Amino acid sequence: MTQNTREADVTAALLIIGNEILSGRTKDANLPFLAEKLNGVGIRLREARVVPDLEDEIIDAVNALRARYTYVFTTGGIGPTHDDITAECIAKAFGVALERNAEAVARLQAHYKTDQINEARLRMANIPAGGILIDNPVSKAPGFQIGNVFVLAGVPMIMQGMVENLLPRLRGGARMLARTVSCGLPEGTLAEGLEAVQKRFPEIEIGSYPYLRNKEYGVSLVLHGTDEAMLEQATDAVASLVRDLGGEPSVTVGYS
Repeated sequence: MTQNTREADVTAALLIIGNEILSGRTKDANLPFLAEKLNGVGIRLREARVVPDLEDEIIDAVNALRARYTYVFTTGGIGPTHDDITAECIAKAFGVALERNAEAVARLQAHYKTDQINEARLRMANIPAGGILIDNPVSKAPGFQIGNVFVLAGVPMIMQGMVENLLPRLRGGARMLARTVSCGLPEGTLAEGLEAVQKRFPEIEIGSYPYLRNKEYGVSLVLHGTDEAMLEQATDAVASLVRDLGGEPSVTVGYS
């Protein structure tokens, strides 16, 4: 369980687009990568949604998320095939035209041989009017930014390269720090005391995550906060709780 006690100043959402994710054929690997990268620059990923390759659902989700969060990132649907409709949906969400971007065309022409450039590949140069290109160091077909929405490829290697290139554009907040207190006690034993610690430190997020390792049950108590001194105090309180209940806490900086 987790308890969120405050909103970070700078927030984000991820919109994962693609029937292949919802069918289970493709396992998403982009969410954990993006969350870690954003946290590193002080941006909290607050929501993730998955929608199919349907125009109305993509448009509705983009408009809902961009109104709520500082930044929105989308993955998937910007390739050369008929079901890659993300760019046109983003254009409709912002009420602008979808245009053949000259710089995007130039990048594709520089990457592909002349006889490989066809209309399908040129579809990847269709960008909403006013969009700013996001470099693609792998296959050169760019993503783009419009407003507070960043449109990225779905292929993890390409998506990761795009994220590295766009990070300097982002305004971050206070970096979220983490501590983990692990022990062999069951959650039910810890629950009452853990709730009391949470009430003492309302600005620290405390999550409880049971695990089974080497046939032994235990729990990882993960604490998040932007104030390092307060985070240390809360961590000490959780460790003391574990000891008082007969457990042996193992404290780790970050996650374990």
